[in-house]
Amino acid sequence: MEPAQEAPKQAWKGKAKAIDQDFNDLNPTITYRHVLGQNPGVKDPLRVIALCDSDAFYAACEMVRLKVPPDTPLVVLQWDSLIAVNYPARKYGISRMDKKKDAEGDAEPGYWDEVDTNTHKVSLDHYRRESMKVAAKFRDMLPGCEVEKASIDEAFIDFTKPVKAILVERYPYLATVPVDAPLGIDSPLPPPPPVDWDGRGTIVPIYPSTADGGSGEPETSSETADPSAQASSAESEPTMEEIHEGEDDTTTWHDVALSIAAELMSKAREEVLTKIGYSTSAGLARNKFLAKLAASYRKPNGQTILRNSAIPNYLTPMPFQKIRFLGGKLGKALAAEYDVSTVGDLLSVSLNEMQNRFGEESIWVYEILRGIDRTEVKDKGTTLTKSMLAAKNLPKLITSASEGYHWIRVLAAELALRLNDARKASPNLWPKTIVVNARKGWESGRSKQAPFPFTKDVTVDVIASAGNKLWKELFGNSTDLKLSTVSLSFTGIDIAETGQQTIEGFLRSKPLSKRNREDSRERPGEPRAEEAMAMESTVAPGAGGNEVDDENPSRSSSITEPSYTCSRCQKTLRATVSPIHDGDDDEREAMLASLKLEHEDWHFAQDLAREEVSGSNGGNTKRLVAGQQPQGSKPKKRRKEAVGIEKFFARK
Repeated sequence: MEPAQEAPKQAWKGKAKAIDQDFNDLNPTITYRHVLGQNPGVKDPLRVIALCDSDAFYAACEMVRLKVPPDTPLVVLQWDSLIAVNYPARKYGISRMDKKKDAEGDAEPGYWDEVDTNTHKVSLDHYRRESMKVAAKFRDMLPGCEVEKASIDEAFIDFTKPVKAILVERYPYLATVPVDAPLGIDSPLPPPPPVDWDGRGTIVPIYPSTADGGSGEPETSSETADPSAQASSAESEPTMEEIHEGEDDTTTWHDVALSIAAELMSKAREEVLTKIGYSTSAGLARNKFLAKLAASYRKPNGQTILRNSAIPNYLTPMPFQKIRFLGGKLGKALAAEYDVSTVGDLLSVSLNEMQNRFGEESIWVYEILRGIDRTEVKDKGTTLTKSMLAAKNLPKLITSASEGYHWIRVLAAELALRLNDARKASPNLWPKTIVVNARKGWESGRSKQAPFPFTKDVTVDVIASAGNKLWKELFGNSTDLKLSTVSLSFTGIDIAETGQQTIEGFLRSKPLSKRNREDSRERPGEPRAEEAMAMESTVAPGAGGNEVDDENPSRSSSITEPSYTCSRCQKTLRATVSPIHDGDDDEREAMLASLKLEHEDWHFAQDLAREEVSGSNGGNTKRLVAGQQPQGSKPKKRRKEAVGIEKFFARK
């Protein structure tokens, strides 16, 4: 039995607490409890996360659809710009967002010819469907893994649970705590076996050499790289032996876990390539942040493994503004405050100093610079998303509210198609809310939302009707608008409960039971249930009852209607009474009195809304308007002013 290793100091204690040592948690003590535990958390030292990214996905979808050979250059055109460029085309210096004229060649007719951007929008439904196929294949190939679909072309995968199971299977001596273990289940594991990395992918070197670039920066700019430079780089690319020459080859149990996850990832990626036709690139590391960086290290069709021991020299020379969320206002503020440009430059800034300048929550920046990320991989249990958005950046501004209804219907058609596609896999899927949003440029927009009622069949008309109502509430008949973007979306998409009724189902009158029918026959002196319901519906508090329809005086010849004419509004009101009560003068008078009293109460409520009420400050008067907040009531809470790093991110 190996002597127990000294347990590392706690790296994170409570909210906004960390220690100021750099990269201090790269080789934590791994115990039997970590291997045998069934509920690994974000701090588990055996945690292995992968990010798998489809290579040039939109272009790859078209290559599969058109059966284009893999070495044929292909680009995807949206209006006049290139939105996807496959890797063979990049050798000619073509990159995303180039114009059509920059990529002249044989053209595929496409889905539509000569489309008018003023009336149509692009459909991405084909790419979404293919994305669902890829995500579903990963789920099938990686049982026990948590799979989080991060975007249309990438997914995070948590390998921790299946990797632990395989560890115990391959190394049975880990399944039982030795009887002489000094700390029992919390005793450290024995030394790990050596790892054979052949066939696992590219291993990020602990000490990057000049031949490997030495910058630690992922290859995210390959689209715009010079083709001759790419060719030269490929010819001079070092071998694995050259990259790792002179390194300390001390293996850890986390390295073993990474190698197992790399095996599983390779098999899944190969299955996606052979069965569906899409090549992917993957990165494996101890958390989501590092896995995403590693996925871009060798593309296309590559797999990169970032061991804990390689993290410091991988991150230190990297420009910190290339890190997600540090490339905008916050990154510029950090660069200006400390006159720095790389991760290594910022490592000298202590946690206290950073929090004093950028607030308590800047601990996130402090930790991410050291490769610490505690974000969970959230497996939603389905490849379906919780929201759907259809949006259009308009080539011509909407200036009148009436112009928006066309785009509401166009967007509704896209949502109908997507929701119906999703319901093929899950028939009871339904959104809880529909949202309309419109804005000018990058200014804050205006939005309106409403519950989306459950109906048996979802059609364009159903969605457009709901969207049109919200649009009307937002803009009415305005003619002075300047809207550049319109969107229609579903939120809160979930599985509807079995047997859920449509809204009409709740309003439909129920048939009388047998007992009710018998009771009705037994008491002929009382109105039937249908008549009683009709009587109730004739009295409306707001209107004071049913108004006389002068144009249809014979609208109900079978009833006697006591009437009352209001002296204030001159409206004639009547209550409906069954003919069998015609001779009951007492009941007729009682109903008329009740109707009169209710109508007078309505006038009284209106008077209160218009009454001038004396204020408490010196007898000043203040007119109350319906809907106005009364004096002394609790004011609305103001939006809390952003502090710390929050102020560097725009509120939505």
